[in-house]
Amino acid sequence: MLKKIIRTGLLILFSFCSLWVKAAEPRYQTLMPAQPTHNPDKVEVIEFFSYGCPHCYSFEPLLEAWVKKLPANVEFIRQPVLFQTNWDQYAKAYFVAEVLGVVDKIHADFFDALHVKNQKLASEEELTKFFADHGVKEADFRDAYSSFLVDTKVRQAPVMLSRYGVNGVPTLIVNGKYKITSSLAGSHEGMLEVADQLIKQESSVK
Repeated sequence: MLKKIIRTGLLILFSFCSLWVKAAEPRYQTLMPAQPTHNPDKVEVIEFFSYGCPHCYSFEPLLEAWVKKLPANVEFIRQPVLFQTNWDQYAKAYFVAEVLGVVDKIHADFFDALHVKNQKLASEEELTKFFADHGVKEADFRDAYSSFLVDTKVRQAPVMLSRYGVNGVPTLIVNGKYKITSSLAGSHEGMLEVADQLIKQESSVK
């Protein structure tokens, strides 16, 4: 009887220990080595995403609301990825919007066009029309689309993935040091919770 009680007690103890270890596991990954940021005076947050990614689409409303509440010392950057067919065109569309200063005009609608309206936005002509519908002159779009700057950004996109070890999206990188994914953080909401904690931590050492 005593042995049974002891055995039961040990099983309970091991269960609690297992739960404690699991709870103590970090909800982010530390990058080795850390990567330099664009502005050392700011806490940098990069979102790796694609317009073609359904998880990025579901994450976007949460992220958009979160970005609006970021403190002044945080710099938020979007970085499109080129994992799948057509994602190179989606990345190029983002960079065109960035160069033309119309990201805020097209960003949410581009997601909706792909995931709600099932529009095809894979060709230059289709993208030209989409941007024209959002007030961008055709000549301005085509100039940006074929520009050296946009081409360079598209070519650098795979390099960015390698630098930060990104193999899925959405992924957040905080201050070049920490990688957050939904699998690590537990959910999209968890990603933002962890990002808040790391931003607070990094802000205290600036």
